[in-house]
Amino acid sequence: MRRYLDLLEHLFLVRQLRPWHEHLRKRQIKRPKVYLRDSGVHHHLIGVGTTDALQMHPRIGASWERFVIEKVIAEATPDDVYFWATHNGAELDLLLLTGGRRVGVEVTRVDAPRRTRSMTVALNDLRLDALYVVYPGDVPYVIDDRITALPAAAPFPGSAGVPAA
Repeated sequence: MRRYLDLLEHLFLVRQLRPWHEHLRKRQIKRPKVYLRDSGVHHHLIGVGTTDALQMHPRIGASWERFVIEKVIAEATPDDVYFWATHNGAELDLLLLTGGRRVGVEVTRVDAPRRTRSMTVALNDLRLDALYVVYPGDVPYVIDDRITALPAAAPFPGSAGVPAA
């Protein structure tokens, strides 16, 4: 099975996000996340043929998350990328390591994201320099001193020509 997954990853059909784990006093998820990189193929396989059908589908959140993750990784070009999750429910969709910085990315489909317990845990446990909450809105805004809500359509901070926070 592992050989097939590796082959699919080398063909850019799937992405295997490795888990980040440190010596914390928490039980952490240590299995990689595997998902299809192409949204069109994913939608076809789950039987979604139109935008209206996608809006009503129970997997729209997962589809949105996959799309945004691919966009962020392509724009940010990090040195390394991981996800992070604990058995207690705290999680971070992406942990970008770039230039000695730790940047977290949380993907959500809500209209006005706010700080969550999971974000607080990730900020503290992972010692993040910044956390971006990517959402489908139009306006970037500061949630608190290290958390910024960022529209999905906006270029990711740190990508070509866009200053990092």
